[in-house]
Amino acid sequence: DFTGKWTPDVPADAPAGGGGGRGMFAGPMTVTVTGDTLTIERMMGENKSVSTYKLEGESTFKRTGRGGNEVEVKAKAKWDGNKLVITETAPGRGGDMQETTQTWSLDGGVLSIERTTGMGPVTIKYKKG
Repeated sequence: DFTGKWTPDVPADAPAGGGGGRGMFAGPMTVTVTGDTLTIERMMGENKSVSTYKLEGESTFKRTGRGGNEVEVKAKAKWDGNKLVITETAPGRGGDMQETTQTWSLDGGVLSIERTTGMGPVTIKYKKG
């Protein structure tokens, strides 16, 4: 169950500023799983960003993006064993549609999200609390 408040588990020797294409996926988040829906809430500066996914099937929603602008996101989620795979299509910086894939897994109370974009894969680990 992915439900809870999650904070990135950043190593003490990690450089300040981060980056690496992590963007909004590197901050704290609150995840709620209700029935067949997974909802993620996180702050983007002063704006709350909410993403709601059907756990099996397609979803369309608006999410606050860069500069507080809303973008339409189309997503498809499916289970691959005990991992949740979410594929999203949304406008990128230049307005071109971009596809990203997130693979969520839990191991020993640690949430790992591997995010793959055109820039390659990035894995962020989260701790509850």
